[in-house]
Amino acid sequence: MRTVRKSWTTYTLGVAAIAALLLSTACDSGGTDNGKSPTASGTPGATGSPTPSGTPSTTGTAPAGGGGTASPSQSQGGGSTGIAACNDNDLSIDTSGWRQDSGRHLLITATNFTDKACTLYHYPYVRFGTDIGAPFGAAESKPRAVATIGPKEKAYAGVFLFKAGQQTWTATSFSLGYQDRALDSNKDVAPLDIRLSDEVGSLSVGPSPWVTYWNTDLRAVEDFLFRSGKS
Repeated sequence: MRTVRKSWTTYTLGVAAIAALLLSTACDSGGTDNGKSPTASGTPGATGSPTPSGTPSTTGTAPAGGGGTASPSQSQGGGSTGIAACNDNDLSIDTSGWRQDSGRHLLITATNFTDKACTLYHYPYVRFGTDIGAPFGAAESKPRAVATIGPKEKAYAGVFLFKAGQQTWTATSFSLGYQDRALDSNKDVAPLDIRLSDEVGSLSVGPSPWVTYWNTDLRAVEDFLFRSGKS
C-alpha cells in the first residue's frame, strides 16, 4: 500500500506541474503586444482605413479653385489675370515674307522688348498705305483668343494679300492697331504707322486681304496660311 500511495502522489505532482507549464505557455504565446489588441489579418484597424476606389479621401483636400494653372499663351478666351494688353510702347514690329510665295502673304512679328509680359488679344488691326477706312477682317484661324508674351518673346500674325489673277495695287507701308479683351475693341484708336522692312520693300494688295489671329506658334500661322485652303 505504501508503494501505491507514493506512486499516486508522484503522479499527482506531475499533472500539476504540466498544467502549470501549459498555463505559462499560453500566457506568453503571441509575443509582447504592450496591451494593444491585434488586428485581424486583412482587416484594417479603425485608423488608416482605405478610401474606396473613386472616392477622394478627406485628407489632402485640394485648395479652392484647384487644378493646374493654364499657360496664358494657351488660354482660349480670357488672357492671364493681371497681365495688361500689349500696346505700341511694348512691342517692336517686323515684317517678312516667304520665298517662292510670289509676295502673296506677309508675316507680322511682334516682339516684347519690355521687362513685363503683355497680352495680344484676338487679331491685329491692319491697314495698308494711307487707307484710313476700317481695318480688314480676320480669317477664322486658331487659336481665336489671346497670345501672352513675356520679355523678348514673340507673337505672329499672317496676312493674305491677293490671289493669282486678282487686280492689285502697291503699298509701301501699313498701320497696326491692337485690341483689348473685348473682341473688336479699340477700332477708334489711332493706329501706328509702320514702315515695311527692306526685305519686303513693297506689297501687292488685292481686293480682299485678311489677317490671322495672333499666335505664339509660327508653324501654326504658316500652316493656316498655306494649308487651310483659304488663300
